[in-house]
Amino acid sequence: MPRLSTDIAVHRIPVKEECKPVQQKLRTMRPDVAVKIREEVKKQFDAGFLKVVNYSEWVTNVVPVPKKDGKVWMCVDYRDLNKASPKDNFPLPHIDTLVDNTTCYSLFSFMDGFSGYNQIKMHPEDMEKTTFITLCGTFCYKVMPFGLKTAGATYQREMVTLFHNMMHKEIEVYVDDMIAKSQTEKEHVQVLRKLFLRLRKFQLKLNPTKCTFGARSGKLLGFVVSEKGIEVDPDKVRAVQELPSLNYIARFISQLTEKCDPIFRLLKKHNPDIWDDECHKAFDKIKEYLSNTPVLMSPSPDKPLILYLTVFDNSIGCVLGQHDETGKKEKALYYLSKKFTECEMRYSPIEKLCCALKSVKGSAIVDFLASRALDYYEPLNFDFINEDLMFVAATEEDTLEDRP
Repeated sequence: MPRLSTDIAVHRIPVKEECKPVQQKLRTMRPDVAVKIREEVKKQFDAGFLKVVNYSEWVTNVVPVPKKDGKVWMCVDYRDLNKASPKDNFPLPHIDTLVDNTTCYSLFSFMDGFSGYNQIKMHPEDMEKTTFITLCGTFCYKVMPFGLKTAGATYQREMVTLFHNMMHKEIEVYVDDMIAKSQTEKEHVQVLRKLFLRLRKFQLKLNPTKCTFGARSGKLLGFVVSEKGIEVDPDKVRAVQELPSLNYIARFISQLTEKCDPIFRLLKKHNPDIWDDECHKAFDKIKEYLSNTPVLMSPSPDKPLILYLTVFDNSIGCVLGQHDETGKKEKALYYLSKKFTECEMRYSPIEKLCCALKSVKGSAIVDFLASRALDYYEPLNFDFINEDLMFVAATEEDTLEDRP
């Protein structure tokens, strides 16, 4: 399998001077799993990924992870090596920014690198640090394996090196995930041709089973992107409905802090750790809300931002929006919420409002207060039901029910 030239990329594993090598003893495993591990080792050895090694200072074990098809994914337990290796500070893209950059396009192609990390060679001096032990011997990697702490930074660095003049314009790259974007079919063909020529030049391979070309929408880093905007991946929603993990999709949930207040109270130090009816109702409310999540738009730099605030007894919430292309309807960009401290909870309503303005750096609201009402104006639809709310401003057509 062709790999990236060492003149362009090679992976190093520096080790802190004070750290001593660790040699793990072989762990026991079931005979049927050991057979599958031997098959995977042979497969990687035949592909040129591995070589036999003796007397290595670093030795670690493999961790078999079962796949749906009955096979195993052979992971290597590099925890000891990762502790001894300093962090590579090359940054990965902010997922929110990367996803926002893909909106407002009509056509997408989603691509995935074929054994992406394995397309980068290990430096000869660092190969034996990747040594792992099995029943059939000890082996080390000649290519960059999965599981190393700095592998993601190395891969992202090389992608930036190779595609820097296309990123944020025609493509977006997050490690081995790549997306091409365009407005028309003609543009899309040109972008893909340019991308494929670059891939061929540097002998990088894609996994055809994980690639989709010319799609109107698709999944990207846990979200669904399309010309309409950004949506929560339905698979993530189902996972949240089964397990309460909301931070990942908090930007889509109006009044998250207020909705989850009964649950958050359980985290307080002196509160009884009891899941009561209020907690169950709050959790069900979140699951019901997630079954029909809003579509968030990407911000447009040439339009003013509109910020709405809501003040509750224990928390504040806001939604950031902009007018759509018609200028008559507002679209949500982001939902934010924050819980008051014990001291802030004792503030008067007007003090809480000032605290809310300070917390969200309320300069954006000036744009809204200075603007004039539009004819046939359609405000944002908020999920603030049966609450005593304070509102910042209202147009002549607005009623109290229309505003948070």
